[in-house]
Amino acid sequence: MCIRLLAVRSAGAAVLAAVLAGTPAPAGAHDQDQVEARVTPASAAPGARVEVRVTGCAGSTGAAGSGAFAKDAELTGQGGRTLSGTTRVREGVTSTYEITVTCDGHPHQGVGTVRVTTARPTPTAPVRAGGGGAVPLTPTAAVADEAGPGTRHAVVGLVLAGAAAVAVALRSVRRRRPE
Repeated sequence: MCIRLLAVRSAGAAVLAAVLAGTPAPAGAHDQDQVEARVTPASAAPGARVEVRVTGCAGSTGAAGSGAFAKDAELTGQGGRTLSGTTRVREGVTSTYEITVTCDGHPHQGVGTVRVTTARPTPTAPVRAGGGGAVPLTPTAAVADEAGPGTRHAVVGLVLAGAAAVAVALRSVRRRRPE
């Protein structure tokens, strides 16, 4: 009798599971596909500050967390469907990490990624616009080539100036001769 009761319970559980599998989700359930997180800059170095922008949340607040973040980014928005916040990348990590967003009281896992690189990106051809020391210094030999006129240019300039002075002197001597 005990075996027969166990078989009936197992069959009942199977029927219940089949019924629940065919039941549509409640109307208030969140669609995992509509929430998306983007990180700016797309690749960040450890210790760098990043901005997290999340779309697809109905509320005006939330949080974004990742194994790459020192702490969760507190997200806020202006009643639209975009939330944003900032956080720092943890020191000593490298790789690509998934982002989990919590908004509207529900967690949304794997809705974005953050890539942590070992080196901080540096400009390859910075604009000569000052920068207040923001651009790394170039080697001295490269600076000497771009510094402006050198000794060679100065000598050529002096020779031309001397030739012009001689030409002016000769012309003025010719005009002063009586005819």
